[in-house]
Amino acid sequence: MTAPNGRPAGATRNDTVAAVVRQWQTVHPGLDTGPMEIIGRVNRCAALLQQAEDAPLRRAGLSRPEFDLLGALRRTGHELTPGDLARETFSSGAAVTKRLKQLTERGLVERRGDTRDRRVAHVRLTHAGRDLVDGILPEQLAYETSVLSVLPPEAQDELAARLGDLLGQLEGSLGALRA
Repeated sequence: MTAPNGRPAGATRNDTVAAVVRQWQTVHPGLDTGPMEIIGRVNRCAALLQQAEDAPLRRAGLSRPEFDLLGALRRTGHELTPGDLARETFSSGAAVTKRLKQLTERGLVERRGDTRDRRVAHVRLTHAGRDLVDGILPEQLAYETSVLSVLPPEAQDELAARLGDLLGQLEGSLGALRA
């Protein structure tokens, strides 16, 4: 016998979302909780990862959003405007402005004005910023590898592929979902 979510009836998991789903199934036994089981777990994993903070970044005195900003500058290999950085890091313009101010004060990035349009700024990594990113990245990837080590490599590959499929669909249809 199968539950409305397509899993075998009685298939149990012992995580926070499973407890919430069981509660909803008690209140609404015919309700398909399949979407909640996926979205809830993705959200819960994201929240736990954010709470744990990234140890290598924390040791370097950086937040994940600051590192993402520095990483965008490093991986693109050229100057970016604050608007470009907002798009690259999925951040608001105000958040980017605040982070750039902090990173500039720390000597990790520098801004220069546009010669043709004084309203436009161009941001680039300083040598110290590039050295920091290059020094942290291997350690950060090792940390992320250890976080994911609870899954065998083939499960990690499958999860990455499935999340990539979902992300691609969401990125392509997000405008329609908001309507």
